[in-house]
Amino acid sequence: MSVSITFNNTHRIHLASPFFMTRRPVLDRRQELEAYELLFCSAASDDAGTIDDADGTPSVIADVIRHGVGRVIGDVPGFLHMNAAALMSDIFNFLPPQSVVPVIANGVEPSPEVLDRIAQLVRSGFRFALDVDKQERTLAAFLPLVDILKVDASGKIAAELAMICGRLHPHRKTVMAENVHTAQQFQLCSDAGFDIFQGYYFTRQETTPARKLKASQTAIIRLITLLASDADTVDIEDGIKHEPTLGLNLLRLVNTPAVSAHRIDSLHQALMVLGRNQLQRWLQIMLYAPGGPQGARAMPLLTLATTRGRLIELAAQKLRPGNRGIADTAFTVGIMSLMDSLFGMPMEEILMQMPVTKEVGDALLYRRGYFGDLLVLAEQTEWADKGATALLDSINNFRLSHHDLYALQLAAFEWSDQVARHV
Repeated sequence: MSVSITFNNTHRIHLASPFFMTRRPVLDRRQELEAYELLFCSAASDDAGTIDDADGTPSVIADVIRHGVGRVIGDVPGFLHMNAAALMSDIFNFLPPQSVVPVIANGVEPSPEVLDRIAQLVRSGFRFALDVDKQERTLAAFLPLVDILKVDASGKIAAELAMICGRLHPHRKTVMAENVHTAQQFQLCSDAGFDIFQGYYFTRQETTPARKLKASQTAIIRLITLLASDADTVDIEDGIKHEPTLGLNLLRLVNTPAVSAHRIDSLHQALMVLGRNQLQRWLQIMLYAPGGPQGARAMPLLTLATTRGRLIELAAQKLRPGNRGIADTAFTVGIMSLMDSLFGMPMEEILMQMPVTKEVGDALLYRRGYFGDLLVLAEQTEWADKGATALLDSINNFRLSHHDLYALQLAAFEWSDQVARHV
């Protein structure tokens, strides 16, 4: 979609300066994906990692609109920071109120013009969010117009978190804890009464040595091992038959228009149509699929793991075009990189049950080698450390531009969201 956007009806928004983007997951109390928060920072070498230099500006938001909001956030709402210029601009004509939650950026003053503009947008169906910590002075002015209050949970103790929730909940707003990156932080915030949680704590579950896998997971790993050993198709088919749910899901997959235009009724036909590489990929994805009491928690992991896998697969294709094997290995590294969080087991023990090549093992265990570097790149795009300084070094080492990375991320987000939608 090509759009021309103005603000104050006079000034055209220029193309955004180089920036990095990340989308941080927001989960509810049931550990289900509630939304994404989109953050942007400068990709210029002199101030890379400075979020405020790019976040919330009209030019960056216009670039997101140009590429398609749905490609970035999928089927869930997206929190999008907006500075005063963006709030007063015509950008909202191109944003769907049901999909975008504008966050009033730090430093926006509650002038009569700004308050009137936000009130108008609320009447149009937009729900606003506000960072409480950095806007305490202006909280009273914005409070009647916002639905979500965001609190930075990092560095706060239990008593402080409880006090904050106790002060904010009487206003009947959704209270969100952000920068929740450990299981302990999540427990503190949950006990304090927060409603939703932004961060990567769901990837940092405590691991338990010698923990047993579920029977369905063991069956899938057995099939992956058969594929890795180049076993006969009849043995692979027999392994799937012993897991009826797996067989039904496989038939459902191959009978989608994207895979086959003809009706497929047997596992043998399904295996022939899908091929071994795609079957292995599907089995790796199915390890993350919801099931049982842990299903809800596993869904954010599935989305993040498939995003990593697809991102570094696409990067490998761009960096070494024509080498399908390298791209397939890159996908395997990306999707396996969160299996320790999924299973609650050390990666060393997982690799004892799921044999991999040395280069894959080195990437997963030590972040070494070509695939280890690709995995580090994918992890850096998540900005778990609040910045993207190291990301600039990585893309320079791979001779990628910020435009290259942005395009790869969009494609990975879109693909991953489609996978989660159909699993």
